[in-house]
Amino acid sequence: MARIAYILLCHKDPEGIIAQAQRLTAVGDFVAIHFDGRAKPSDFDKIRSVLTANPNVTFTKRRAKCGWGEWSLVEATLMAVEAAVEAFPRATHFYMLSGDCMPIKSAEFAHKFLDREEVDYIESVDFFNSDWIKTGIKEERLIYRHYFNERTHKALFYASMKWQDKLGLTRHVPADIAMQIGSQWWCLRRRTVESVLEFTKKRRDVMRFFRTTWIPDETFFQTIVRHLVPEAELRTRTLTFLMFTDYGMPVTFYNDNYDLLISQDYLFARKISPDAADLKDRLGKLYAAKGVRFAISNEGRSLFKFISGRGRVGRRFAPRFWETESSLGRHRTLMMVTCKKWHVAKRLVERVRQVTNLPALDYLFNEASTPLPDLGGIQSTLEKRTRHRRALMRVLFDYWQTDQLVICIDPANVDLMQDFYNDKAKVRLLEIECDFTDDYLIGHAIRVGLASDSTPKDTIERLLPTIRYDVKFEGDRIRDAGFPNLLRVRQSASIDENTVPLAEFLDISPEKAREIAATEYLFVD
Repeated sequence: MARIAYILLCHKDPEGIIAQAQRLTAVGDFVAIHFDGRAKPSDFDKIRSVLTANPNVTFTKRRAKCGWGEWSLVEATLMAVEAAVEAFPRATHFYMLSGDCMPIKSAEFAHKFLDREEVDYIESVDFFNSDWIKTGIKEERLIYRHYFNERTHKALFYASMKWQDKLGLTRHVPADIAMQIGSQWWCLRRRTVESVLEFTKKRRDVMRFFRTTWIPDETFFQTIVRHLVPEAELRTRTLTFLMFTDYGMPVTFYNDNYDLLISQDYLFARKISPDAADLKDRLGKLYAAKGVRFAISNEGRSLFKFISGRGRVGRRFAPRFWETESSLGRHRTLMMVTCKKWHVAKRLVERVRQVTNLPALDYLFNEASTPLPDLGGIQSTLEKRTRHRRALMRVLFDYWQTDQLVICIDPANVDLMQDFYNDKAKVRLLEIECDFTDDYLIGHAIRVGLASDSTPKDTIERLLPTIRYDVKFEGDRIRDAGFPNLLRVRQSASIDENTVPLAEFLDISPEKAREIAATEYLFVD
């Protein structure tokens, strides 16, 4: 009978990882864990302290610092596979999972399913001739060497490709390799993973090639497995049920999705909402159950398309996450910096990025030119960003794989602030109070179209009191809104005085906050 070694890659939620491992091993299966080297050491210590005594759990010998789209994800997977092969000689299959996956069938069903055919399950389609990649770069993932992460060093990422092209440094795929692409959620037989590990030791040329490709977790195993395994022993599909929204992000499942999920022709599903405690409990019990019969209707994708195309009634199958009653996530923190002098706020968040490494964005709801990643079109216009503001925020949290995000927002956007404060997420607001000279207000009037360089001086002088009042009125509206967690830094305050609210706003040490507060020329016009 099949015995499954689950390859579990994770980076947060230690309690959830412990529960997942205990759930999967309780029925005799195995778990090999790689916990991201960038994650909190205390979280990893908590996982190890609970699971070390479990003979069906093993850990990688070391922890790679993983970055989305980087080779480090494949490296972490290979380390977990090696640990599983060594620790679990009775494992017949190796199944790739993430921390937010859950079983949607019983272990009994899964084992019988894998026993039916002597095959591997991995989505694997032709890289160049398929339409698997919907947006973004394609051939460029392979023909250029990628040393920078597009998400964290976007300018360097694209500059590197530009210079490689200019210097004629493009490269070819290794001659005997047919490049494939597909989902990273695979299930492979023992002899297949052993062949893959042997291949990695013999073919250093192929390993060097993949180390500098972009998003190799979508191509490495997909290509190598097809290179090593006969076509008749491959099923080009994943056994993990997942769907994507119109914005290219995974659909999240909630408590009332239980019946929908168990009727799909898959063994696992992702992503399960962190708040879906009831769903997790029911699916966890299902995995250990015996004698359960499953009616496979497999209508999940068409049903989701129908529902999302026509709206939802109440909370059936959970709300679309861009609707006003939906949430960014209780576990997330949105930090808003508001200042009428945009250049001051931009200087501040630039220092926040440098000092804390937190993802921080400029006036994304006010300036169309604010740099944003390609998010499937939701970011393309200011109108879309504002209309689907919660969707945009959730996509950005997911894009950077973070639970903390800093944005700049204009003081006039009180309604936008109020909407975010109505969310279940933690929200904090930092108001930067500046002094406004007549020259600055005149320049502001020109920038917003109230005046031009040729406007008569007496007209400007009549405008000034109104503009000054308007700026003051926006500040008063923020105060009158009664926002909790509202903090202020002031141009007239000292560095030490501004350090305190900055430390509280960003939840950082006073030393780091002072480094930000001491930013040179912060308030200079």
